[in-house]
This record gives sequence, structure tokens and C-alpha cells, in this order.
Amino acid sequence: MTPVGAIVAKELRSYFVSPIVYVVGSVFLLIFGVLSYAYVVLAGSQAVRMMQLQGTAAQLNLNDLVFRPTFGSMAIVLLLALPLLTMRLFAEERKLRTFELLMTSPIGINEIVFGKFLGAYVIFLGLLGLTGLVPLVLSMYSSFDWNPILTGYLGLALLGALFVAAGVLASALTENQIVAAFLSFGLLLLVWLLGGLGAILGDTPLGNIFAYLSFFEHFDRLVRGLIDTKDLVYFLCGLVLLLFLAHRVVEAQRWK
Repeated sequence: MTPVGAIVAKELRSYFVSPIVYVVGSVFLLIFGVLSYAYVVLAGSQAVRMMQLQGTAAQLNLNDLVFRPTFGSMAIVLLLALPLLTMRLFAEERKLRTFELLMTSPIGINEIVFGKFLGAYVIFLGLLGLTGLVPLVLSMYSSFDWNPILTGYLGLALLGALFVAAGVLASALTENQIVAAFLSFGLLLLVWLLGGLGAILGDTPLGNIFAYLSFFEHFDRLVRGLIDTKDLVYFLCGLVLLLFLAHRVVEAQRWK
């Protein structure tokens, strides 16, 4: 087994013997199911009203009425859930006094940081994959365009990778898991709010910079079914930057 694979396996074992993954996973799936059901009911109500007005069966766009608002709402859920999923990655190592043992092992810091990131990200992808049952079930009763749904899931996967990397960085900064969760949440919320600041500044150089730095605009385009290279580059660069910062933090603490 490779060093990264060993770290990933260790993290997965730690997750499944801890109640965190079960609590976070249950809440995540429950919220996704409730949101999907609520938007389906809302779409059904609109279909009934349109049928009463027009006298014929209404043609509804489930992509706009159900999936797009559900994916948009899940961005907020990820903002709250993933800091809880990642808060233990390095903080628990310090609490259990195994951080020094990990640092003196023959595994490099690159492998440690990336392995911990992958361990949490695999859990997230597993939860995200389970939500795919919703569009599969709906496809039995209605027809819709799968392309925006697939790009929406791509957006959630990229957004989740960015949030998990931020959680890895936050957990590397402290030995307190609660502090790590709040640090991660605060960092992500600050980056999100940059989009609002960019909207206030309008079409100005500074406004465009703030708008680009916020992940919401890039995520929203993917949810709408648009794949733009600059959005993919944004998520990739953000992921690399956060993991690089986490690496630097861990390396700096290695020699303390």
C-alpha cells in the first residue's frame, strides 16, 4: 500500500468508528431529501395551477424548479457540514498526542496532507453519491435534461473539494476541533461574502476581482449547466492553494 493509501485507510477507519460521519451524513442526506421533496411538491402545485388556467397538462422544467434550487441550497448545507467533517483531521492527532509520531514516520508531509484530504473527501463523495437516488427516482415519473444535473453534481463535487481543503488547513492550525470547525466556517463564509461585495462594487476592476474570488458565481454557472474553463481553473487553483498552505502549516509545526 502506498503512503497516501495508508493515510486514507487510517482516516476512513477513524471516521467509521466515530459518530461524526454518521451524524453529519444522516443530517446531510435528510436535508437533501427534504429539500428535494419540498421543491417537487412546489413544482406539482405550479403544474396544477397552470393546468387549471390553461385547461391542458403543463410542461414543467424540473431542472429549474427542482434540481437547480436544491443544488443551490446544498451549497449552504456544505458550508455548515463539511467543517464538522474535517475538524478532527489534524486537531485530533494533537489531542491524542499522535501528531509527533506521525511527523517522525517515514511518510512525507505531502502524503500526510493529501491522504487526510482524500480520506475526508471520499466520505463526502460517498454521501453525494447517495443523493443520486433522487434524480434516478424522479426520472421514473418525469423526463428532464440530465446535463444540468450532471454539471450540478460536478459543481457540488468541486465545491466539496474546496471546502474539505479549507477544513484540512483549519484543522492544521489548532488542536481544538471546535475551533477548527469555526475557523473553516469563517474562512469559507468570508470567501462567499466576497461575491456580495463584488456585486456592490459593480462592474469595476476591484468588483470583478471580488466576484471572481467568491466561489458562489463559479458554482452557480455549473448548476445552470454551463462548464467554463475559468470556473474549473478557479476550483483547481483554490484546492492547490489551500492544500499548499496546510502543508506549510504542518511543516512549520514539525520543527517546534
